[in-house]
Order: sequence, then structure tokens, then C-alpha cells
Amino acid sequence: MSNRRSRQSSNASRISDDQMIDLVSKLRQFLPEIHERRRSDKVSASKVLQETCNYIRKLHREVDNLSDRLSQLLDSVDEDGPEAAVIRSLLM
Repeated sequence: MSNRRSRQSSNASRISDDQMIDLVSKLRQFLPEIHERRRSDKVSASKVLQETCNYIRKLHREVDNLSDRLSQLLDSVDEDGPEAAVIRSLLM
């Protein structure tokens, strides 16, 4: 009986083909490289997922770089100066 229950719960958590197509289509809109292609160009779901992962990695690198630059900037300004106040207000 537990086998049957686990099969039912795994089926309930699966998404349909239509849902998968919809999700891949939504992802495609966020990816600059793929979004710029014509709609008629076929791109496989695996390619969209691969590009999504690459894009997320790129965004993480950009965040890390910006964080490093911000740390350097904060280290170079007077803690009580007007520049530090502006930076703090932007971060809030």
C-alpha cells in the first residue's frame, strides 16, 4: 500500500507537458540570447534550461563583482563623510 501512496504523491507533484512548455516559454523571455531570436526559431527545452543556468551564473558573477567594488568604495571613503551617507542611503 505504501508503494501505491508514494506513486500517487509523485504523480501529483509531476507537471504536465503543457505546463512544462509554458514554463520553458516563460524562461525563454528572460534569456537575452534566446529572446532575441525570432519566435519561429526552434530552441529545445534543454537548450533553454542550459542557457538559464549560464545566465544565472553570469548574474551571480556580476553581483559578486559589484559587491567587491562596493566594498572597495566603502573602504576608501570616510565613514562619517557625505559619500558614505549617500552610499548608505542607496543601500537602504
